[in-house]
Amino acid sequence: MPRINPGATIGFLGGGQLGRMTAFAARTMGYDVHVLDPDPTAPARAVATRFIEAPLDDADAIVKLAEGCAVLMPEIETISADGMARAVSHAPVRPGAKVLHIIQDRARQKEWLAAQGFPLTPFRVVHDEQSCERASASLVGSCFVKTTTGGYDGRGQVRTEAPSGIRAAWESLGKRAVVVEQAVDIAVELSVMVARTPSGTLAAYPPAANHHVGGILAWSVIPGVADSALASRARQLASSIAEELRVEGLVCAEMFLTKGGELLVNELAPRPHNSYHESIDGCATSQFEQAVRAICDLPLGSTTSLQPAAIANLLGELWPQGNQPDFTPVLSSESTRLHLYAKRSARTGRKMGHISAIADSADAAVSRVVAARNALARAAGVAEWVIGPS
Repeated sequence: MPRINPGATIGFLGGGQLGRMTAFAARTMGYDVHVLDPDPTAPARAVATRFIEAPLDDADAIVKLAEGCAVLMPEIETISADGMARAVSHAPVRPGAKVLHIIQDRARQKEWLAAQGFPLTPFRVVHDEQSCERASASLVGSCFVKTTTGGYDGRGQVRTEAPSGIRAAWESLGKRAVVVEQAVDIAVELSVMVARTPSGTLAAYPPAANHHVGGILAWSVIPGVADSALASRARQLASSIAEELRVEGLVCAEMFLTKGGELLVNELAPRPHNSYHESIDGCATSQFEQAVRAICDLPLGSTTSLQPAAIANLLGELWPQGNQPDFTPVLSSESTRLHLYAKRSARTGRKMGHISAIADSADAAVSRVVAARNALARAAGVAEWVIGPS
């Protein structure tokens, strides 16, 4: 399989912040960048030589993008299957149509993971009255009811206190197909990013530990666990998934570490991931550069954690009345860096950027980014985050 060397053109299916940051890495390595996105103000547009304004399910537009590129990389899962199938006659789509097909649908993803023997929380797929009754009868305790497609950052899901609430949750989601997951006692939420080239070379990052507020990632830190044996188990689990999927690019495995010491797979993401933004500051190779290396079949970079690093997300509620915050507290500190995504409008829950920091320990790195974020929160009159267990 021929290597795609610097100087070639990479096409991004999606121009959000993940596309923007990966495109910057591609530019640094000498690649040209083309982008397709329905939003004319997409963050990645400023990095692109060529921009196609079209929906991500527009097969003709995807083919048009492919005709001018050496490789395509989706930065979001909801890409037209027909478009990808037609695009491959012009340029490979990586991490691959099969990978996206499996991961695009939560039910399909869960069933694939279960069929391969990967550890999961107990779950049921509900699509009609009968399957809803079976889920209610077979699961125990609190449950999460999630739509099989769409929905992220806490949207498209409902938590029930008991299985008896599954029916009402399903109905509130429009009686769409859903996955019902039985809740487990979680010690910490982890994620592991794995890169795999078309030639089969594989590299896994140290696990990141993640904390969510209101269903949205609030902060993340690498290294996420101090126990080297646990870190090795998590990396091996994620690597096995990447190998089984035959990924060509990146895949991030979100996991639960239970209070009983089990590692359970939660969800997969076939792209750069919010929980690895701190790899820019803390790892030998950022996830964004690694994505470019992987899809172009270049040698993969080192995934070594050079120093503890953390990020805290900046959400739209920190923009009072839509006005940009005063970032002086972040910029005047020697320990924090500001990363903004160039989004034109802010709204509650929208990821507008993040703060990163390095420190001598993971706890200290988290404290720095959360303190910087909280300074902005006080100025905006919104709730501060309290560091504590997930």
